[in-house]
Amino acid sequence: MGHGDLMSRAEDVADQFLRVTKHYLPHMARLCLVSTFLEDGFRMWFQWGEQSEYIESTWNCGHFLANIFTLAYSILWDPKFLMRNLALGGGLLLLLAECRGEARSVFAGVPSLGHQSSPKHLLQLGGRVLLVLMFMTLLHFDLSLFSILQNLVGTALIVLVAVGFKTKLAALTLVVWLLCINFTFNAFWSIPSYKPMHDFLKYDFFQTTSVIGGLLLVVALGPGGVSMDEKKKEW
Repeated sequence: MGHGDLMSRAEDVADQFLRVTKHYLPHMARLCLVSTFLEDGFRMWFQWGEQSEYIESTWNCGHFLANIFTLAYSILWDPKFLMRNLALGGGLLLLLAECRGEARSVFAGVPSLGHQSSPKHLLQLGGRVLLVLMFMTLLHFDLSLFSILQNLVGTALIVLVAVGFKTKLAALTLVVWLLCINFTFNAFWSIPSYKPMHDFLKYDFFQTTSVIGGLLLVVALGPGGVSMDEKKKEW
């Protein structure tokens, strides 16, 4: 079987998946996307006593504002943490683009800008580019054969999603990849809740789940007007 036949078979599988899940995939994507915010809300509600004690103690010691500045500094100067949060922002941009699309359909007869420069498609482009930053944090810079192969395949998929070429297939592949990584390396349920590692893994798990939600939105809604897939329709 040649490379072209293999790609066609993979695209057929992706199309079949979309046909089967088209009615509930967008809802699943939205739920995954907001999962990290839901988890934050539940944690604030159920662990409010612990957090209020911490805020009280740091405020009494005069270190509360210093801790806030330290947190902001760590976000800006920790590349991994920054890229993961930007990727989460990319997912929210895709959600905003979907909302703009729904709002536009209500006023279908109103004249609009060209599809390539419309705010919706620019939001989709920005969301796709930011989403792939998540995978930059998963690259391993060592010389083992597995790491080199993983980096090559991951980089190829990242580029495909960013430029919008074979977007749905590439995004679906990244979803499967992230799901495997998330349940393998972020299994917070296997760590006792009193250990700090439990909270770290739980944070990573739900943040990764949100990025998966953004990728599922790309799979469900397509890459938008500013993409090579859209350009191919004009060739």
